[in-house]
Parts: sequence; C-alpha cells; structure tokens
Amino acid sequence: QNQIDHSRINKMFRRTMVDMRTKRGADIASDHHLLVVKMKLKLKEHWTTGRTASQKLNTAFLQDTNKLNKFKIVLSNKFQAFHDLLNGEGTTVESNWKGIKEAITSTCHEVLGHKKHHHKEWITVDTLDKIQER
Repeated sequence: QNQIDHSRINKMFRRTMVDMRTKRGADIASDHHLLVVKMKLKLKEHWTTGRTASQKLNTAFLQDTNKLNKFKIVLSNKFQAFHDLLNGEGTTVESNWKGIKEAITSTCHEVLGHKKHHHKEWITVDTLDKIQER
C-alpha cells in the first residue's frame, strides 16, 4: 500500500499531536484521503508590562542610612499632615486606610523609586552610588 497522505507540522508543535487518522471518502476522484489530526494545546498567559502593581520598589536603598533617614522624615511629615486632617473631621475606617496607604506608597515612590534592573547581591548600595556618580 502507498503512503502518500502526510501531515506537516512545525517543530514547536510536534509534541502536541495526539492522534492522526485518515478519513476515506468515495466522492473524490483522487488517491489522497482527508487527514484529521487531534492536537492538545496549552495557551500561555499574555504578560503585559508597565503595570504599576507589578513594579517592585527598590528596598535595598533602606540599608543606606541617608536614604533611610530621608524616608523616615518624609513619612513622618505625611503622617503628621494626615493626622491633622483626621482630627478635623469624622471619617470612616475605609477613608483612614486609603489615606495611610496613599501616604506610604507615595513616600516609597518619591524616596526609594522602582527597581530598574536585577542587581546581584554582591553589589552594595555604596557601589551603586559610586557608579551613578561616575
């Protein structure tokens, strides 16, 4: 018997083929047959970049005493301003939590910033400061 019915598939998808069968039909005047292939595919999740929730803060700067002191001062100023607003009016727990969360996140964005690249552990904050000075 002649084997003339073949299926071509990309190298990436060659392991996804589960079953391949030929379907014979009497209505075609050809020696080729219909091929039916069952494939099992897994879809990958599409990652989007630039989301604010996924950006990590650069907490390594808190090891530097200057940045840590600046972070403490800015955070205490924001909490003091929030405390003054809190005493002035009757607020709910939700609005209090939103104010606290906003104060902490805005302080982190101002003082610490986001991680731009993954630095190896042996690079200290002092070394990064010297690199930026250069």
